[in-house]
Amino acid sequence: MFVLLKILYIIVFVLVSVAFFTHAERKILAAVQRRKGPNLIGVFGLLQPLADGFKLLVKEAITPSNSSKTTFVIAPLLTFIVSLLSWVVIPFDKYSTLSELNLGLLYVLAASSLGVYGIIVAGWSSNSKYAFLGAMRSAAQMISYEISIGFVICTIVLCTGSFNLSVIVAYQQEVIWFIVPFVFVFMLFFICIVAETNRHPFDLPEAEAELVAGYTVEYSAMKFALFSLGEYANILFMSSITVMLFLGGWSSPFPTTWVLLPSGVCVGLKIAAFVIIFVLLRAGLPRFRYDQLMTLGWTVFLPMSISYFIIVAFGLYAFNGLPF
Repeated sequence: MFVLLKILYIIVFVLVSVAFFTHAERKILAAVQRRKGPNLIGVFGLLQPLADGFKLLVKEAITPSNSSKTTFVIAPLLTFIVSLLSWVVIPFDKYSTLSELNLGLLYVLAASSLGVYGIIVAGWSSNSKYAFLGAMRSAAQMISYEISIGFVICTIVLCTGSFNLSVIVAYQQEVIWFIVPFVFVFMLFFICIVAETNRHPFDLPEAEAELVAGYTVEYSAMKFALFSLGEYANILFMSSITVMLFLGGWSSPFPTTWVLLPSGVCVGLKIAAFVIIFVLLRAGLPRFRYDQLMTLGWTVFLPMSISYFIIVAFGLYAFNGLPF
């Protein structure tokens, strides 16, 4: 019963965070573009996400007559469920995690890679050439950048000797935040997660002039909302993973003699900082072409991530610093 309550807590927490993430994104974009943004529903427009969710819930759901009906419905559910799976290993505090897995990072890689199936199934089941081409492009994009993300994670694991996120955070508390010695690896990792989550400037699924919303072109109402919820949940999750791997997790950047911040507040503020960066990238950068996106992933980021892994491994071996 206690485990079920913790699962329910995570689901509610993620859904509420996603809802207000969409509101924060619209407000930040409005501020950058010097306009008001949502401000009519509730105080400062805070109830706008609830109004949007209710609108999508009661809107008529249209299913294409030539589509594969069962898989057409399964695809958005699969994408949404997969986006929630990885949250079970995120430690918001030393004793605040749903499942303390020793192979937590391997679980994260396995769970995040399942998101490709939802995209493929959505494009194939729609029985539309536009949707299928959009699914192929999105799947290739995610797979390409997942490899670089995997090598960056292996670099961190090589230094700590553990796949457990709590152990990695504790190591940074005792030694140093990994963003300091691995600032270039951090930048590479962040760009890769932007591409992995299909966000601007790598949001090729939403290239309206080419594929009219890619694999979601045939979806509407709550089915489309599930894809959107999955995308925003993945952004929050990737931000939290970055915080755990490079920014010391729940540890405060200030000495306790200066400012004493609760662990949850520290994690929340760090994740919020990355969320703001995600939105500002959307506001200020043009979209890449698909060939540029794939070239960047395979000829730049993948060799760089492998090189950093080899250099770190050789350095630790040379100075007897391997934790194994």
